[in-house]
Amino acid sequence: MKKITLLDGAVGTSLWNIAEAHGVKKEPVWKYNIEHPEFVAELVGKYAEAGSEIVLANTFGANSPAVRRSSSYSVPEVINAAVNTAKEVISGTGVKLCLALGPLTQLLEPYGDMEKDECAAIYGEMLKAGVGAGCDMVLIQTFMDLEMMRIATAEAVKYGLPVMCSMTFEKNGKTMFGNSVQDTIDTLAPLGIHAIGLNCSLGPELALPIIKEFSEKTDLPLLFKPNAGKPILSPDGTASAEYTAKQFANDIKPALEYVSYIGGCCGSDAVYIKEIRKLLEQTDS
Repeated sequence: MKKITLLDGAVGTSLWNIAEAHGVKKEPVWKYNIEHPEFVAELVGKYAEAGSEIVLANTFGANSPAVRRSSSYSVPEVINAAVNTAKEVISGTGVKLCLALGPLTQLLEPYGDMEKDECAAIYGEMLKAGVGAGCDMVLIQTFMDLEMMRIATAEAVKYGLPVMCSMTFEKNGKTMFGNSVQDTIDTLAPLGIHAIGLNCSLGPELALPIIKEFSEKTDLPLLFKPNAGKPILSPDGTASAEYTAKQFANDIKPALEYVSYIGGCCGSDAVYIKEIRKLLEQTDS
């Protein structure tokens, strides 16, 4: 049976949970790299202990428009802090560190005002900082706009590191911008990426047909990080995940037939990763 690499779970929602536990208000999570690096270190440590073989640097939303809008920091400052904190935690463990790039809130022309060159420069700045700080690979994730994903990917492959691309799909099997699985493969595979797949948006049950479609249309290694379902609000106002960790692991089991990289997205944490690790161990035995 092929080797399946265990990824981590959610970064953003998990960091907010850690912050709340310490009595610290929600902020854009990239701020914690500088203002509360202990939160970032705690999360990375939990995932490494849970069995994650690749963890994400806390860089997903650390792009220049976002950083400038709500802080006096620079993008290199924020990304260097994220990478250095994570590297310190995983030093000597064999766990790899992945630079995470997320979508921009601005829309590309003709839907918005952002030009392609400006978009490329924003991702180029993030990549220069993250690769320079010592990331082992790049995950471009949670994109709905395939053209924005293409621009970010074209910048990323210039650095010669493994680049993985992960779109977010609606339950109809297309992105919010109307891009299909075939569109995604046709656009990204020729760029020389290492892996392709999906994350976020859907829980395992609705995401499984989409990752299966990927497996039928490409030979690239596949990446799968579904959500732990939609949050369920209790009468007292607290929120819980739709899937328990055990349910989540059980429901992603069919994906093991197709994927090379597996983990969780929003709502999942280290407990979920431990359950997936048990699942992988059972499958190997």
